[in-house]
Amino acid sequence: MKKLLPVYFADWSDRPIAQQRVLQEKRTTSERLPGGVGFQPVTAGGVPAEWATPADAGKGVILYLHGGGYCLGSISSSRNFAARLALATKRRALVLAYRLAPENPFPAALDDAVAAYRWLMAQGTAAGDIVIAGDSAGGGLAAATLLALRDAGTPLPAGAVCLSPWFDLALTGGSVQSKAAADPILDAATLTCYASAYAGQTPLTTPLLSPLYADLGGLPPLLIQVGTDEILLDDAVRFAERARQAGVSVTLTEWAGLFHVFQIISFLPESKRAMAQIAAFVS
Repeated sequence: MKKLLPVYFADWSDRPIAQQRVLQEKRTTSERLPGGVGFQPVTAGGVPAEWATPADAGKGVILYLHGGGYCLGSISSSRNFAARLALATKRRALVLAYRLAPENPFPAALDDAVAAYRWLMAQGTAAGDIVIAGDSAGGGLAAATLLALRDAGTPLPAGAVCLSPWFDLALTGGSVQSKAAADPILDAATLTCYASAYAGQTPLTTPLLSPLYADLGGLPPLLIQVGTDEILLDDAVRFAERARQAGVSVTLTEWAGLFHVFQIISFLPESKRAMAQIAAFVS
């Protein structure tokens, strides 16, 4: 399996961020999209976005926040996975093109996610019909969005799905070192670069930047999926433990021997099981 990973996760970390984005977009142009899903561009609270709508969509909505270390990622790079997520959950997925760092440091991405959520509510979608989902940095952003909404007194969504989430931009988890040799995707130096670009002058332990350091009380149910071969393993484990201590309902699934955001590789048996778990959680 690890021989196939370069096809999906090219190592561009030694290149300027602008060039990394170009290379990522070129890779996504060759992806085959699943059938039975329609795509429609939209502006969600002033933020560019795209609806992925399955033919059998119900009334619920997935607000999807892509990964990419807050520096990479786009609607096109997320389209394939968002379509599969929409099909599995039978919900429309709103894929958000939140602003990226370093041009737009914290809290730009968070402000965009909150704006899109409030736009959904203004369009008539009840908070209880929304689930926020995200992978990697998008998983951390999903948690930060919950915190910002809670602190503002905004009705919270039904739950959140965090895939290989990045909850600690300070990189204090033991797995950053203990899993370094096993992780085929991420390394501490790359994440340090992305963290610096997004944080700017904001301390890395600021709760809305790194949700691991937040008071997690009052959050809705969470589903967290993480591979045991990734350096962000301890982000998921520590966050889940702190959330449970705060009274939050948390389902944490550790996928043995798997890597960062393995769910995007659709043909993996584990990816299919992970997607089934997401669909069951959302329903």
